[in-house]
Amino acid sequence: MRPLDLPLGFKYSTAYAGIRKEAKDDLALIVSGVPAAAAAVFTTNKVQAAPVKLARANVRASKGVCGAVLVNAGNANCATKSGDKVALSTTKTLAKLLKLQPTQVLPASTGVIGVELDEKLILNKLEDLVAGLNDTALPDVARAILTTDLQPKGASREVTLRRGTVRIAGITKGSGMIHPRMATTLGFVMTDALVPQTLLRRMLVRAAEVSYNRISVDGDTSTNDTLIVLANGASGVRPDPKEMSIFEESLTETLQSLARQIVRDGEGARKLISVEVHGALSDAAAAAIARAIANSPLVKTAIAGSDPNWGRILSSAGNAGVNFDPETVEITLQDVKVCRNGLAAPFDENDMKQRLDDTDISIVFRIAGKNKGSATFWTCDLTEDYVHINANYRT
Repeated sequence: MRPLDLPLGFKYSTAYAGIRKEAKDDLALIVSGVPAAAAAVFTTNKVQAAPVKLARANVRASKGVCGAVLVNAGNANCATKSGDKVALSTTKTLAKLLKLQPTQVLPASTGVIGVELDEKLILNKLEDLVAGLNDTALPDVARAILTTDLQPKGASREVTLRRGTVRIAGITKGSGMIHPRMATTLGFVMTDALVPQTLLRRMLVRAAEVSYNRISVDGDTSTNDTLIVLANGASGVRPDPKEMSIFEESLTETLQSLARQIVRDGEGARKLISVEVHGALSDAAAAAIARAIANSPLVKTAIAGSDPNWGRILSSAGNAGVNFDPETVEITLQDVKVCRNGLAAPFDENDMKQRLDDTDISIVFRIAGKNKGSATFWTCDLTEDYVHINANYRT
């Protein structure tokens, strides 16, 4: 993970609470020096973990004010008898230590589903977490929240505005059970810009739609998906009304970087695949086509084997539930046209196989005509390593 430009007014801490079997940090804390404007989006899975339900309720009850985020890894705190009690007791205890309202603490969890989480493991470490807070430990938090990930993930931006410079920094985790139905996995983004909560919420929803909602590793949506953005105004800089779009663009770029890092680190993945769709009836239609292509096991395994089987791409697009004329389709792989007017275009098979051996793969699906709908989606190849990882996840 590259060094991050950290926003002012935030502190971070990590600890090992014994939730993981392996002795490495599994508890993390993010604290704003002053309560921050908070916006969040959560999983749309019908099965929702206790911290998701409580965090959603707290954002609503506090009217979008957050002072701290408490995260544990190794246990999803989902589908258990004690889940709600654990989420509530740990956040209330932390709130008391930080002198915050309980609704100003947002919980998040990641790990195995259906295993009871002993609240004492967390409660016994909260004082140490608070005592260890410092303003440089965000990379430690990025590592503490990992599960099957191979790499910590972070991104940051500095935005120069008329009144001064503001910073945006975010971390995320995710490698498997990745399919965007809101914002997949866990993501935490901090900024020292002064942005009203209602505006921050609208920005997050739009940014998530073209970042976290455009990635897939395996087509499975987690029970714990949580994406939180905190804006504490510590820089003293509020973007002018005309500058809000500049800030939103930087926020979107930060989320897109985090989202791509998730896909590149997908379980068993060797290749990052970018799927572009152009010429659809609408952007939503283009996104549906791109999603269908990105989620196709046949497309993903073809890319894993460097097989230019463009027929799988055309077929998966046809299953997207979107109206288009197959005879107007052009497909490009690694900048080489392999399909024209819905039929095979001549290309050098050996050259294409070599091109597909690259770690970055481009698929462009273009529909000829007057329609302007477009979308980009990111996914990864599907390899035998994915099966091995998930066949042994609990054992």
